[in-house]
Amino acid sequence: MVSPELISPKSSRVSAARRLGKRNFRGKERLFLAEGPQAVREAAAHGGLVEMFTTVEAAERYADIVGEARAAGAGVHLADESVIADISTTVTPQGLVGVCRFLDTPFEEILAARPKLVAVLAHVRDPGNAGTVLRCADAAGAEAVILTDASVDLYNPKAVRASVGSLFHLPVAVGVPVEQAVAGLKAAGVRILAADGAGDDDLDDELDQGTMGTPTAWVFGNEAWGLPEETRSLADAVVRVPIHGKAESLNLATAAAVCLYASARAQRAPGGCRSVTSS
Repeated sequence: MVSPELISPKSSRVSAARRLGKRNFRGKERLFLAEGPQAVREAAAHGGLVEMFTTVEAAERYADIVGEARAAGAGVHLADESVIADISTTVTPQGLVGVCRFLDTPFEEILAARPKLVAVLAHVRDPGNAGTVLRCADAAGAEAVILTDASVDLYNPKAVRASVGSLFHLPVAVGVPVEQAVAGLKAAGVRILAADGAGDDDLDDELDQGTMGTPTAWVFGNEAWGLPEETRSLADAVVRVPIHGKAESLNLATAAAVCLYASARAQRAPGGCRSVTSS
């Protein structure tokens, strides 16, 4: 049996993929890396995959992903483990690395779709948190995520990994000033709730009062210092997640999950904006 030909570590394709670990190259090429079988599978399924590097072992183990990549028109390059390690940004690569095209959505298109649930990441600097909130928004059925111009790069490898493929599932706008994001959403009939541990309103009270069934955008702030007063003042209400036990606080991703699911439940309850299917 003839061994499959492996791509050379000195190949220009390998060099180009390696450079995508840096933000300035990602922005210039409008390409980013997605690592691991789940992310590469989702990229192939949703039209984001340009090419893929895989070890022979991974290609055999994930033959279905290789087939999906080729069916999507992506180039598939066999490589040894050292090449994958060179391209990868993880300590223990899983044998698959995809090169994907940028897929952010213009903010105007998100508004035109009249979203009912949106997550706005304002001043979120940790890529792992950004990716996890995106994953939570996807799971809760949000129609969009917006990263303001003060937030982390959507295509940071840590953010991509933390989204576990959700990055490919829903529209994400990037680089939108928070004032523009809030003004546009309000004009589209979306209520703005700022999530803050020192908020005047309690999430439980909001649910009990039946005020959360309308189209809603949650604004989440920085991991360490929350939302600045100028951002809080833009919201229709500043809401805190109640702490019923002795914990000092919730981390950003956990609080975001609680808030998004609370809205999703309220919107699907009788009288909520999702409770009646339009004909």
